[in-house]
Amino acid sequence: MYKLLLAVALFFSTTLLGQELYPASEPASNMPSRSISYKLNTMYGQGMHSTRMLQRYNPEVMFGLNKNWMLHTSMSFSDMHDEKFIFESVKAYLKYRFLSIDEVHKHFRMAVFTSAAYSRNHLDHNELSLSGDHSGIQSGIIATQLWNKLAISGNFNFISLLNPRYKDYNGQYEYDALNYSLSAGYLVLPINYTSYNQLNLNIYAELLAGKNLSHNEETYYTDLAPAIQLIFKSTSKLNIGYRFQLKSDIERLMKSSFMISYEHIFLNALRKNKN
Repeated sequence: MYKLLLAVALFFSTTLLGQELYPASEPASNMPSRSISYKLNTMYGQGMHSTRMLQRYNPEVMFGLNKNWMLHTSMSFSDMHDEKFIFESVKAYLKYRFLSIDEVHKHFRMAVFTSAAYSRNHLDHNELSLSGDHSGIQSGIIATQLWNKLAISGNFNFISLLNPRYKDYNGQYEYDALNYSLSAGYLVLPINYTSYNQLNLNIYAELLAGKNLSHNEETYYTDLAPAIQLIFKSTSKLNIGYRFQLKSDIERLMKSSFMISYEHIFLNALRKNKN
């Protein structure tokens, strides 16, 4: 009976909210309490200034501490800033959900988050990112609305590079920026839930943008990132997506990239202390 209740809890906590599991951004909702999730994200794309196919791998471990708090820890390995494939960064991400208005087949949630990253890479372009490229901190707010099979989410955040040497380039490079995104997810399959083992299919479209805050001539980018997602037995998730530039005046590492990621969640892995 206990295992059955766990399966039912996982079914309702993941499949019904599957359309909020955005491949390129975080929703305001959290993963199930006391759960652990392991994820490997991969990204591939041709460099703007070379013929090389660039690649990055981000292994990540996520913790659902309770219904309001969620912690991510990750690393990155890539050859994007070096011709050799190297270990490049570590990152921690903490999210707190402070508002949840739940109704039948719909809800509205809000959360705040902060993250910090250390990267070995040198400064060589003005698209600020803590996903392996730069050392810095990032903080922001997220709002997510679910209506039946459709979920819409907005993210607004500030990023600042912390390494003092970033500011020693006489204004050549940026070190502060605003990032924002608008994400939509729609549950395509199954049409009706009949079994915990049913395959889920979600489709996504995410608008991702950033604006630099200093007086450098390179100031903004706007990207679109469509993706599909398969969820197996409510515990494993496969994302396949493509991100491409709509408009930008920044000299970037890549104008487009492919993304593939796989994630598996373990429910109730963080048990309560009986004492």
